[in-house]
Amino acid sequence: MSYFSLFISAFLAATLLPISSEIFLASLVLSGKYDLMWLWTWATVGNVTGSMINWVLGRYFIRLVDKGELSKSQSNIDKAKKMFLKYGTWTLLLTWLPAIGDPLSFIAGVFRVPIFLFILLVSLGKGVRYFIVIYLIK
Repeated sequence: MSYFSLFISAFLAATLLPISSEIFLASLVLSGKYDLMWLWTWATVGNVTGSMINWVLGRYFIRLVDKGELSKSQSNIDKAKKMFLKYGTWTLLLTWLPAIGDPLSFIAGVFRVPIFLFILLVSLGKGVRYFIVIYLIK
């Protein structure tokens, strides 16, 4: 049950909700009752899944713009998309950072970063973060 609870905590932490999954992860690590690899896996998968929800929300947002339902200029969005895809895709490695990580995953959806590239970069960044948390605690 605690693995699933960790998944939920990590999932919610990847949304715009002010939740920290690291504290819950630390408590599970310190208890000594759980396999560290499984803790790392569930935390990473939960957090990446939450970021994917942000990506989908960003993707939906851009569809509203494409349909003309929002007042943004399509020309400006196309320019911003080019800039993000040219310079900003690697910023997805930083989606683990507090405050800017969640908006980065949303913007990636708005700018249509391919889902497989998104998952790869976000998983790498978040996986390394959870590895470091576990390593420093253990």
